Amino acid sequence: MSLREQGIEVDDSSRRLSEYSYDASNYRVRPAAVAFPGSVDDLRKVVRACSASNVPTIARGGGTSMAGNAIGEGLVIDLSRRMVSVEGLDADQATVWADAGVVLGELRSYVEKTTHGKLTFAPDPSSMTRATIGGSIGNDACGNHSVAYGRMTQHVKELELITADGAHLHAGRDFLRAVDVTDHHSVVRASELLEGLNELARANMAPLRVELQKIPRQVSGYHLGHLLPENGLDIAGALAGSEGTCAIIVRAKVGLVPKPRTTALLCLGYQDTIESARDVMTILAAKPSAIEGLDASIVDIMRHRRGDASVDSLPKGQAFLMVEFSAETIDQAASDCERLAEKLRADGRIVDHAIVTEPRERAKLWRVREDGAGLSSRRIDGVQTWPGWEDSAVAPERLADYLADLLPLVKKYGYTAFMYGHFGAGCVHMRLDYDLRSDAGRQAFSDFTHEAATLVVAHGGSLSGEHGDGRARGELLEVMYSREMLAVFKAFKHLWDPAGILNPGIIVDPAPFSASLALEGLPQPVSDHGEVGAVLDAAVVPSSENRELLSVVSPFMGNTHACIGVGRCRATTGGFMCPSYRATKDEKDSTRGRARVLQELTRTKGTSHDGWSSPEVREALDLCLSCKACSTDCPTGVDIAEAKSQLVDEHYRGRLRPFTHYSIGWLPRWLPLLTRVSTLANLGTRIGLFRALGELLGVSARRRLPDFAQSARIRQRIREAGFTGNADILLFIDSFTRAFRPEVVPAAARIFRESGSSVGCTPDACCGLTWISTGQRDGARRRLARLISKLDDGTDRDIVVLEPSCAATIRDEGPKLVGGAAAARVAARVRSFSVAVDEAMQRGWKPKTLPPETAVLQTHCHEHAVFGSGAQKRILETWGVPNLVESSSCCGVAGNFGFEAEHFDMSMKVAKHSVIPALAKGDSDALVLTDGFSCAMQVSQIDPERSGKHLALALDPHNARWVD
Repeated sequence: MSLREQGIEVDDSSRRLSEYSYDASNYRVRPAAVAFPGSVDDLRKVVRACSASNVPTIARGGGTSMAGNAIGEGLVIDLSRRMVSVEGLDADQATVWADAGVVLGELRSYVEKTTHGKLTFAPDPSSMTRATIGGSIGNDACGNHSVAYGRMTQHVKELELITADGAHLHAGRDFLRAVDVTDHHSVVRASELLEGLNELARANMAPLRVELQKIPRQVSGYHLGHLLPENGLDIAGALAGSEGTCAIIVRAKVGLVPKPRTTALLCLGYQDTIESARDVMTILAAKPSAIEGLDASIVDIMRHRRGDASVDSLPKGQAFLMVEFSAETIDQAASDCERLAEKLRADGRIVDHAIVTEPRERAKLWRVREDGAGLSSRRIDGVQTWPGWEDSAVAPERLADYLADLLPLVKKYGYTAFMYGHFGAGCVHMRLDYDLRSDAGRQAFSDFTHEAATLVVAHGGSLSGEHGDGRARGELLEVMYSREMLAVFKAFKHLWDPAGILNPGIIVDPAPFSASLALEGLPQPVSDHGEVGAVLDAAVVPSSENRELLSVVSPFMGNTHACIGVGRCRATTGGFMCPSYRATKDEKDSTRGRARVLQELTRTKGTSHDGWSSPEVREALDLCLSCKACSTDCPTGVDIAEAKSQLVDEHYRGRLRPFTHYSIGWLPRWLPLLTRVSTLANLGTRIGLFRALGELLGVSARRRLPDFAQSARIRQRIREAGFTGNADILLFIDSFTRAFRPEVVPAAARIFRESGSSVGCTPDACCGLTWISTGQRDGARRRLARLISKLDDGTDRDIVVLEPSCAATIRDEGPKLVGGAAAARVAARVRSFSVAVDEAMQRGWKPKTLPPETAVLQTHCHEHAVFGSGAQKRILETWGVPNLVESSSCCGVAGNFGFEAEHFDMSMKVAKHSVIPALAKGDSDALVLTDGFSCAMQVSQIDPERSGKHLALALDPHNARWVD
């Protein structure tokens, strides 16, 4: 009986194989199939089938490996979709059992919530919002606080695992036994393994003691020192860092630690990175909880992508150390910072420092380290950078000397380095702008890597400090270890996996690190202008101010070639990306999965153009809401909304389109007519026969539809706004506000007049948003061009757009679709309403209306993508709202998506992730802020008794609800 016949999902479709051909490394290996077991029994059946057929078997969690240890030929087993239970939390013993597919960040949240903030799970790699327990144990991951808490090895107490032949075992310190004592095969296998491991340790005590566990971050190779008698034959510890080559982890019992009551941050500025490394030992003596290093290149890319405000809390310097102290009180933590700063000032290397105790400022500085490291995957000019030598480690006391030798080697090969790392543990993360496309570039990569390996070993270091060896470093283990030790590694692997089917090519009998490189054979991206030589490997990197650059889209669309597999799109918290993945937990619905499918299409066809005719592309992009969150939340700037719009546009040229493209896509064209006959139009939306017909044509009959405003009422509201000529601020009245919420217009005008500005109105125009979202880009381009010609009036007056999605379209799409200086000038003047009010408040204005006790905030996803999501929060805080409940993701409508019959169910499933819980948390009298019209429609769909309000109505001095 096949696995599918036994009810186990196994997918060998072309689309699925494309998604799982990559992780976050430089490598690409196409599997034969992907399995999604939902239980231990499922997993045993899968592994037994692979063993019987001698099929290579690769266990995978979040797929965030930077070393290539989550890909391979044969069957990839994704444990992250269904093996996600957490149970058995023992607060007294400070332990918890977690399935292999549980995400680290979600485990931490569960532990802290369950123990009321007393305990936490310590390992915190930068990928903790999507990295899983199983993968993190496999790599022996650590994180920013490893100087206090060590590696994952130190937190693994016991493991439940499946061997290559299907035995189900329980491993820990000084024991290895069958989970079920009646399972004869597992009982026999446990006995054989236990005897073999004891003998392996007894026969090799000298090399195990001499070559292993010499520095804090010695992650390369197997951690066989745990088998020594003095370490109690810790089999679980020995399997940590084995990268899925010996057994498949089902679940783990991990240790917990007390959650620090409070922390303070000391940020130190230096002339260069080497100077910063020379202070590490002095800092370690003060016993901080974290010592993280980064250089100016990380700060520069953060400033470019997130704006000056994102890095303005840093002290002066060209390199930085971030030192954290935890304590019982904030005063004590701050005092620890001050004492250390005084000592370092006396030593004379720091050029500036800052002590930060305020939680928001502290979090902001940590984001420089965490987000900046992710953003460093692309230089400011768009050239991609790559891992490969991203994880070397030495003893902390040798870090400065190692860097003093490593940086000249980087320069010798002409590379640019983005450097950061866990300096307190001697671990250096570095991304380099290798040329991995050309033969000469790959040869240079090989030569550099060999020299770098020799260098780190000469400094007594390790090839890997937390990412594992994988495909990137396995071949180089012979540089680091003796032949005797390599033979012991091989014997250890053979004990567990005699047939060698578990993650072959990793650690033992390694694949060449220059083989299976993903860029080999992939077409070169070029600009819209065809300037191949000028662009090289570059793609436009969106910046906080510089979004007018045209995207590099040929032969790739939506910047999809920029995806390097970081997997931020698989996070379920933080940012808005990716709402469809958060709803389905399926890789195909992540930004990464979609980008990989388009990359594979380009690999096979030479271009991703005409991709909409490919069934796998249509399936991958079908549930993309076009929320645009990935364009800003993705560290590499992948824009799947743009790719989808381009592909749909190209596919339907000269063809009959779906009905929704003409109804919803052309809605701004129909609105003037519908508002003139609003009584009939509103009646029509309530007649069941018409709604049923609409359902057949693609417009959901289950979606509540808005009332069209009467044209007379629209004119009255615009007169009420009292616009003047030659005004300080111009209001842009978009089609949706005019037709559905005209009362917002005078409210906005009153607010700006109250803040001290005269208010005028722009000429009527349409931004073409609905044409873009339905892939009618020529129509959008014509409308945007007309709009730009009307709005480019020779002044620099702010243009305040009431509908945030329209504001985002003019700011972002205008320069890209129309181009030219006029588009750039108009884009620079455009403000969303909340951004304009936030700026007025920063100038000293405060609303006269009384704030509500509670506000529920749903920021429009397009506003988040283009303007950020901070303005409304600052407004509410300045206004004095004591309780803010924030919906932190897309509402699920996102323009036309939620109105389409085929997508209604997914729209509501997306809503369950964020906006529905937010509404439930806010009381029934709470102000529900929905500046986006689509967000307001979703709120009314969820709860017809509640209505989302535009910020202008909430702040309006004529709004009696909030006036005392």
